[in-house]
Amino acid sequence: MSPALPLVHPVILSGGGGTRLWPLSRAEYPKQLLTLTGRESMLQATALRAAALPGAQTAIVVTSEEHSALVREQLAQAGCTPACICLEPQGRNTAPAIALAALHLYATDPDALMLVLPSDHLIEGQAAFEAAIATASSAALHGWLCTFGVPPDEPESGYGYIEAGSVIAGQQDARHVNRFIEKPDLQTAHGLLQAEGYFWNSGMFVFTARAFLEELGTHKPEVLDAVKRAWDGRSETAGFLHPQAAAFSACPSISIDYAVMQTTRRAAMVPARFAWNDIGSWHSLWRTLPKDTDNNSVTGDVVLADTQNSLIHAGYRLVSVVGIDNVAVIETADAVLVINKDKAQDIKDVVAQLQSSGRPELLRQVRVHRPWGWYEVTDRGERFQVKRLMVEPGKRLSLQMHHHRAEHWVVVSGKAVVTINGVQNVLTENQSAFVPLGQKHRLENPGSVALHMIEVQSGSYLGEDDIVRFDS
Repeated sequence: MSPALPLVHPVILSGGGGTRLWPLSRAEYPKQLLTLTGRESMLQATALRAAALPGAQTAIVVTSEEHSALVREQLAQAGCTPACICLEPQGRNTAPAIALAALHLYATDPDALMLVLPSDHLIEGQAAFEAAIATASSAALHGWLCTFGVPPDEPESGYGYIEAGSVIAGQQDARHVNRFIEKPDLQTAHGLLQAEGYFWNSGMFVFTARAFLEELGTHKPEVLDAVKRAWDGRSETAGFLHPQAAAFSACPSISIDYAVMQTTRRAAMVPARFAWNDIGSWHSLWRTLPKDTDNNSVTGDVVLADTQNSLIHAGYRLVSVVGIDNVAVIETADAVLVINKDKAQDIKDVVAQLQSSGRPELLRQVRVHRPWGWYEVTDRGERFQVKRLMVEPGKRLSLQMHHHRAEHWVVVSGKAVVTINGVQNVLTENQSAFVPLGQKHRLENPGSVALHMIEVQSGSYLGEDDIVRFDS
């Protein structure tokens, strides 16, 4: 029987760009914000899973400045308003991110239990999940830093591994960690699969704020010192906590595994007896999705012939695949990826080329998500650009103006309130408005259904940076 679950503070890590799931995942809208495996995004599913735990306190979320509004909006939609959203001014990996949350908790309760959850994991079996957390929490209250080890079911080279030792005296099912093993090559992964005592490193943790900060200070004092300076210089605006930017950016970029877990003598591991998947590659996503009789997972308008064991995602047009086995074909409005699933980790080579050439396809989709909805460019040419806009019910764009362009707005469906130079008008289907160059204007949706519009921009410069905002 599993021990009871004490009060625990979920810490949800929602940083990173999710480049291994390019081209669906982009830097401005990464994988944790995408709906890949169900009705919720992976961030929302993580928050809901944490909130359902007996004794769970309101979550702390650590994310980037760039994703702040989208993260807050998604959590609100899921009914999981966090206790704190801490914004990293620059990504410095997991150890500094967790240290921010630990310092936040330490101020009021040094022995607060932290449950660290990456926001891009798929977990099934809530009862087994709760049981594992209860076991880890018991060990953590005795000073151990606990991670969860997933029994491997295939030779996976995209995960790190843990070699587990004996059960810790007095702790049910919590085991000593003999060593951590970095992501192995495929041959080594085959050997680890056949051996006893090896687990995938899940990247989830339970420990007290005190224990983590003590071990971080012991093994990487320069990291703790930098994060403390950033935390001491923090500010708060619009419900977000902002660590002092210069101090945090000066912190070494390092994972919790390298900074603490691989060197501490207090590392413990609890076997994860729940279904777990780190959606970190096209192969891992394919494993989690429903499949047809040929073992294919298909999304969108797809026609297949003589194709097996494949993942086909059609986002914008018909995709036909013939005579293929064990591939992922991912089609978006501006990019197509075809990759052997066994080579899923090698997408990093494509990403590196896109980065070096400054390709915008690495940063954003054609459909650009905003807290108020989304827009996408449908046509552009000399001195003009055409966009589709969707404004969610009750949302509005900022009051703004443009120095170099005028805009024509046409309502396709829904109701719009248009304000131009202080004059407000209500527009419905097939009605339009003209926004002259230099005029202050705002667009909002007062209705209960989505507002869809066409925007035609004309002028000498049409870049997104030609926006002067007067409020939010």
